[in-house]
Amino acid sequence: MLDPGAYENVEADRHAAMQSVVVVMAVSVAGGIGAIGFGLVGIAGFVTGAIISLGAWLVWAATIATLGTTALAEPQTRSSLPELLRVLGFAAAPGVFIALAAMPAVAPIVLVVVAAWMIAAAVVAVRQALDYRSTARAVVVCIAGAALSFGVVSAAALIFTKKVS
Repeated sequence: MLDPGAYENVEADRHAAMQSVVVVMAVSVAGGIGAIGFGLVGIAGFVTGAIISLGAWLVWAATIATLGTTALAEPQTRSSLPELLRVLGFAAAPGVFIALAAMPAVAPIVLVVVAAWMIAAAVVAVRQALDYRSTARAVVVCIAGAALSFGVVSAAALIFTKKVS
């Protein structure tokens, strides 16, 4: 959802924390299913995909929280970590469609579309949660977080998929 009002409501609703966790877990499960499209098979492939999805979200959220509240904060930026994690959890909701990447023929397209949709949702969420006046600042924070997350996941994938001779 790209509705600023919805993210304002989630930010203010302390009871939405568990719902946010459920969304992130659903996205992680979808990542496990989607891993099939990238050659990971069986239970080990599912678990690997789910862990990678969760790890990517954690790196992304940590980067957004750090950059958004320190280096790129505006004078009126006020947010707590629980508020920010709640909105970022809900912003991850488009990630459930990553399960469609289980179809190898469309996996790259699904990955690009879902990533763009999640970044767009995060931009709206971050702008609301961090009280930014500038959408451009929220875009920079979210793209920087996505780039770092992609880098960490790529590095981990390279390390853990290295064939032993």
